[in-house]
Amino acid sequence: MLSVIFPPSAIGVLTVVAMIGWMTTCFLLLSPAILLKLVPYRPLQRACAHYCIWIATNWVRNNKLLFRLLHAEQWEVDLRAQLEPGRNYLVISNHQSWADIVVLFDLLHARAPFPRFFLKWELIYVPVIGLACWAMDFPFMRRHDRRALQAHPELRHQDLETTRRACELYRTEPVTVINFLEGTRFTETKRVARQSPYRHLLRPKAGGMSFTLNAMGEQFAGVIDVTIAYRPTPKPLLWSFACGEQDQLAIHADVLPIPPDLLHGDYENDAEFRQRFQTWINGVWARKDARLDRMSNARPALQAQRPAHP
Repeated sequence: MLSVIFPPSAIGVLTVVAMIGWMTTCFLLLSPAILLKLVPYRPLQRACAHYCIWIATNWVRNNKLLFRLLHAEQWEVDLRAQLEPGRNYLVISNHQSWADIVVLFDLLHARAPFPRFFLKWELIYVPVIGLACWAMDFPFMRRHDRRALQAHPELRHQDLETTRRACELYRTEPVTVINFLEGTRFTETKRVARQSPYRHLLRPKAGGMSFTLNAMGEQFAGVIDVTIAYRPTPKPLLWSFACGEQDQLAIHADVLPIPPDLLHGDYENDAEFRQRFQTWINGVWARKDARLDRMSNARPALQAQRPAHP
């Protein structure tokens, strides 16, 4: 582990360079399949997607080796249930940084099927990442502001239709579906602006999760409830993670049973069902917030580095 030899900033640069290099290599290996996936022949498209997932699985495996080489990793992982790679799972997690994605891939690798995220539509234009995620059948969701929805109410159904198509595809193969219920990364500014009742979380958006359960509920072995607690830092969290300063982060994961009465229902039009579903999710979120409070208090804060005085 090189973090005991080099300062955090050097480790951060080495981590970023190594990850970009490895990601570029994987993208070059993916490129032929991405092009072939444009051919409107479904068996070929599925074969290309499976090949891309195989490459991505090896990307995760090598990322794990990279982090163990560069970082003094001492994650505190509290995994409360045995996962099965051949079963389907729905993952919900708090969302604070792009680092969450690396952490979740690492946690789930070889324990559950390769994860797919619900991504914002704008991310499809991110070089390398956007095309790779498209090739692996990640669902891209369009987010519309209140003004656009008022002018065009039909836009409310776009994300639900995207979820429906993705779930139909996932019926044919084991998958781990990851849904960040907050819809965006947590910041204190967003928490205050949105009047969240939680200390460490934004309000959960339950509609997409309900639709996913409606489409695939019987196929899920359970809901993996993941809570990630980083050490408080004055740096951007992703950079702090790359620098090896988050090597003592804590992860709690448990598999929750899905209430049978919430597997099927009309979340959008049935007010009684919507209330029951929100009550369940709000209970999960309240427990997660309390857990985050305990986990965060146990993580010592990182101090801003001060220049040395002569």
